[in-house]
Amino acid sequence: MHIIPAIDLIAGKCVRLTEGDYSTQKTYNENPVEVAQYFEAQGITHLHLVDLDGARAGKVINHQILQDISQKTSLQIDFGGGIKSDADLELAYACGASQVTLGSIAVQNPQKCRGWLEKYGAEKLILGADVRDEQIRINGWADNSQINLYDFLKQYEQYGFKYIICTDIAKDGRQGGTSIALYQRIRTDFPALKLIASGGVTYPQDLEALQAMGAHGAIVGKAIYEGTLTWDILKNNLPKNE
Repeated sequence: MHIIPAIDLIAGKCVRLTEGDYSTQKTYNENPVEVAQYFEAQGITHLHLVDLDGARAGKVINHQILQDISQKTSLQIDFGGGIKSDADLELAYACGASQVTLGSIAVQNPQKCRGWLEKYGAEKLILGADVRDEQIRINGWADNSQINLYDFLKQYEQYGFKYIICTDIAKDGRQGGTSIALYQRIRTDFPALKLIASGGVTYPQDLEALQAMGAHGAIVGKAIYEGTLTWDILKNNLPKNE
């Protein structure tokens, strides 16, 4: 299972929110490139990079930081936030994203996402499923789409998507543990999907449970920045072949 640190960007700075609420912003570092380089030095191979400005604006904003991180590290970066157009997607890849996460656009324009899948392939795209009470939220988590998570996953699995990031918004940034039951149901109902769990990953037992159920990855955010999950613990959970 991949341990995937998260860098969330607002105004070019490394920040964290709680439950996606922009009023809870806490800035941890003003140089995201240095943060990414530090992660790489700890043995990390994958990075979850989120353009929170882009998510709110509906277009990519922080692409220069994506490019800088891709040029100054060898991390495999999945990038999301504001991807709504062909130009956004092409810009993200041109700036060094290994994969792009499709969130709101996957609700608002499934046919466009299906076209991107046919053009770029399943290894280049991740379905972003951000949920509260098992309903998909969009537009920076501000709006309820009224779409059931499991119906959403079934639709995109039929399209041919392989990767999914599922974030339980109620857990995100709260450092209270992650949604093991939710992720276990996804693994049971959609065993072919490569599940990347996100939201509230806080304790060693969260990592152990996710690894035991066969999760492809675990995104870790505030627990790293606050020191709740130490690097000794995280290194014990890194894939042994990397």
